[in-house]
Amino acid sequence: MPLNARYIGVAVAVICFFCLSFISWISGLSPFICCKRAVIGAAVAYVAASLVVKAINAILISAMITSQKGRALSNISSEQEEKRGGSKD
Repeated sequence: MPLNARYIGVAVAVICFFCLSFISWISGLSPFICCKRAVIGAAVAYVAASLVVKAINAILISAMITSQKGRALSNISSEQEEKRGGSKD
């Protein structure tokens, strides 16, 4: 089952927004600068998290497809061996 990229991206962006705004506030910057940095950081974090989740989904789906192919091939080969073994007797 693929991971939900939007949900994870939003969660990371919200966390990043508050962390960056808190760090800017501690640094003594004006509220406008704090907000601007936090919004830009949250947008970058959202894009980065979404791309990472999509890459993870692609890797997981590829692994699932490979696994299913392997199972199907092993089932076919075992069925063929059973047919060959049955005809020898």
